[in-house]
Amino acid sequence: MSRVLSAKPRVLVVYYSFSGQTIGLLHKLADGLRFRGVEVAMERLRPVQAMRFPVGTLGSTLRMMLATCFRPRVAIEPLSAESRGRFDLVVLAGPTWSYNPSGPVLAFLDRDGERMLAGRKVLPFISCRGYWRWHWFGLRGKLRACHADIANLMVFTHPQPEPWRTIGVFLKIAGKAPERSPLLKKWYSRFGHGRDQQEEAWRFGLGLGQALLRGDDLAALDFRTPTAQP
Repeated sequence: MSRVLSAKPRVLVVYYSFSGQTIGLLHKLADGLRFRGVEVAMERLRPVQAMRFPVGTLGSTLRMMLATCFRPRVAIEPLSAESRGRFDLVVLAGPTWSYNPSGPVLAFLDRDGERMLAGRKVLPFISCRGYWRWHWFGLRGKLRACHADIANLMVFTHPQPEPWRTIGVFLKIAGKAPERSPLLKKWYSRFGHGRDQQEEAWRFGLGLGQALLRGDDLAALDFRTPTAQP
């Protein structure tokens, strides 16, 4: 049963974005929420030691991708005072690193997860090239350990077909430009999420905002995308 909230809903978006793909989608999601009248606060997870994108070489990219298979943590700065306020929903967003949540997100869950998420509605938001299910499996377990109330799930995958998607992402992280390569540009015309996916994130924000205003069950919302079926 729906119930209209007496106060304007507030959403906290806790996120990490390595290449800028995640934050691009989140801006659109936040625009949709704000269009509905929802207050949105953005909390960026900032590594203590800055991480460079692109990494720079094929060898360093390969080493990084192999290392992230083992879920290493990346130490993050303390969160802002604003993140300790009242929120009706926390969106926890980040990319997939070798089938896993990113190092900064894992560090956040280890250090701040139970304090910030216990008893709160949390909406995981995953952006990745394609292999998100193992990421979701691990993230869901961490959220449950923090006693979070998992409200739903949003997943955005890169629209290019495999194997070009993986090859293109690897080259892009290494500092190459596969979209300009005579051999690859037919299959990999751009890096990452397309404009249609950004518009989809905006529409999701509209729907989520309306549900929050009405007090609807967020689990009933359909956030499935053509390339990722939760």
